Amino acid sequence: MHKKKSPNHNKPKSGFKKKNVKAKNTAETPEYDIKKLKSEEVKQKELKEGIRLNKFIANAGISSRREADQHISEGKVKVNGKVVTELGFKVKPSDEVAFEGKPIKREKLVYVLLNKPKGFITTMDDPKGRKTVMDLVAAAGQERIYPVGRLDRNTTGLLLFTNDGELAKKLTHPKHKAAKIYQVELDKPITEEDFLKIEEGISLEDGEVKVDKIAILSPDAKKLGLEIRIGRNRIVRRTFEHLGYEVVKLDRTTFAGLTKKDLPRGKWRFLKQKEVINLKHLR
Repeated sequence: MHKKKSPNHNKPKSGFKKKNVKAKNTAETPEYDIKKLKSEEVKQKELKEGIRLNKFIANAGISSRREADQHISEGKVKVNGKVVTELGFKVKPSDEVAFEGKPIKREKLVYVLLNKPKGFITTMDDPKGRKTVMDLVAAAGQERIYPVGRLDRNTTGLLLFTNDGELAKKLTHPKHKAAKIYQVELDKPITEEDFLKIEEGISLEDGEVKVDKIAILSPDAKKLGLEIRIGRNRIVRRTFEHLGYEVVKLDRTTFAGLTKKDLPRGKWRFLKQKEVINLKHLR
C-alpha cells in the first residue's frame, strides 16, 4: 500500500493480504453449521404456521418485502380468491396467492454465480439483439432468475443471479454495501499523486468515491487491485477516467465473499447452501 512517497514500480504492492486467523477448536460447531440449523428450524416453522404474505411475495421474486406491503395495502393481492390487506397475514403451503389477478407460482429459490466474459451486456432482454448474460445462464433451470447488479459489456468477472427478490434487494442496498474486488489494467502507469487521490477519495458528478483498499499488482504500475462497496454505474471505470486513464481490462474477482475459484470464464455454477446462508446473514 502506498504512503506519501513515490510509487516503487519494481516491487508490486498487495492490499489483499490475508489476516492471521487463529486455529479454530475443531470441537466447536462451525458458524455456518449453526446458521444452517437455524435455517432448517425456520423452514419447519413456516411449513407448520405459514409465512407472512409479504415474505411469500418477495420469495417469488416479485418485489421486496417493503414493496410487497404496499401492494397488499393497495388491495393488489388475493389469497384463495379473496383480497387481503392485512400486513401480518400468513399463508400456508395449501393457499393460492395471486398478484394483480395472476397466480403466484411457488418457485424454488435459485442462486447462480457466473464468471462473465467480455461482449455480453447485463440485461434481461436486448431490443438490438446483442448477446446478454441471460444467454449464458439459460440452462440453469426453468425459474426466472435476474442479475444482481450489473457488469458493463467489456467488464468480466463475477455476476450473481437469483429469483430471491429479498436477497437481491439486500445485496444492492447501500446500507449493506456488499464488498467487491476488481483487478484493473490501465493504459499507462498510475502516478503517486493519482494513487493517493483514489486512496483518499475523489468526487465525481454523482458524489464522492471512497475505496476500501487500493494496491499496485504489477512492476509497471499498470495493474491494480481495488476493493470497493459502492454500486453506482461504471464507478470503477469512471474513477480512473476522471483522472485521465483508460481502463484496458476490468475484472471482478470477488463479490460479497464469493470468488472465482474453480469457475472458468463463461461458466456458471449453483451456490452452495452455506454460501446462500452467508449472503443472507451479510451485514
